[in-house]
Amino acid sequence: MINNRSLLIVGGLAAVAWLASNTLYVVDETERAVKLRFGEVIEENIQPGLHAKVPIAQTIRKFDTRLLTLDTDTSRYLTLEQKAVIVDSYVKWQVVNPTRYYEATAGDELMAIRLIQPRVDESLRNEFGRLNLQEIIAERRDDLMTGPTEELDELMREELGVAIRDIRIKRIDLPEDVSAAVFERMRSEREREAREWRAQGQEEAERIRANADRRRQVLLAQANERSETLRGEGDAQAAAIFSEAYGQDQEFFSFWRSLNAYSESFADDGNLMVLEPSSDFFRYLRSAEPESGEDSGE
Repeated sequence: MINNRSLLIVGGLAAVAWLASNTLYVVDETERAVKLRFGEVIEENIQPGLHAKVPIAQTIRKFDTRLLTLDTDTSRYLTLEQKAVIVDSYVKWQVVNPTRYYEATAGDELMAIRLIQPRVDESLRNEFGRLNLQEIIAERRDDLMTGPTEELDELMREELGVAIRDIRIKRIDLPEDVSAAVFERMRSEREREAREWRAQGQEEAERIRANADRRRQVLLAQANERSETLRGEGDAQAAAIFSEAYGQDQEFFSFWRSLNAYSESFADDGNLMVLEPSSDFFRYLRSAEPESGEDSGE
C-alpha cells in the first residue's frame, strides 16, 4: 500500500510538472511572441512576462526584438552620369510586428535577411542613380542615406513587419579607371579656387595698401599743417619777446648783435672781408679806439 501510494504521489507530481511546463511560458525582455493554434495566429505581440497556454493545441513562437545588423555585400552602382562607384554598407533593422514577421518569414532570421538585402540593394541603386559623382563625394554620408532609410523602413514594416532603423555607408570607392579622372578634376577645381582666392586676396591687399597710403598722406598733411602753425606761433612769440627786450635797452641790444656778428664773421681762419673803415659794421670797434688827445698826453 505504501509503495502504491508513493507511486501515485510521484506520478501526480510528474503530471503537475508536465502540465505546468506545457501550460506556462516566459517571454524575455528582449523578445516578443505570438500564440499559435494549429499554425494559426490567435494572439499577437505578447509582451514580456509569465503567460499561459493550452498544452498541445497551442504553441508559442518567440522573436528577438533587439537591434540587429545586416552587413550587406559590396556592390557596384552607377551614378547619374553613368560612372561606377563601389559601395560598402550595412543596415540596422528590428522586428516591430511579430505577427507580420512570422507570416512573412516563418520566424526565420536568415529568411528575413534574404528578403531585406535585395530591397536595400535596390534602394541604394536608385539613390546613387539620381546623383552625380560630385554630389556623392561632397554630400555627408548620413544625409545621403536619409531618404533610402525612410523609404525602405516604410516598405519593410508593411511587407515583413521589421523596421529599418538605419542604413550606413562604410566606404565609397571609385574604380581605378574613374579615380584618376576624378582626382584630376578635383585637383583642377581646387587650383581654380585657389587662384580665385589668391586674386581676391591681392585685390584686398591693394585696397588696404591704397587706403593706408591715403591715410598716411592725410596724417602727414595734418602734421605739417600743425607744425607750421606751431612754428608760426613760436616765431611770433620769439619776435614779441625780441621786440620787448630790444625796447628795454636799444643801445645794449645793438652792441650785443654786433658782437655776435663779429664772432660769426671771424670764426673761421682765412675769412676775408672788404669793407671801408668808416662802415657802420665797425662802429663799436671804432668807439673802442683812444682819442688823439689822450694818446699825446701819454
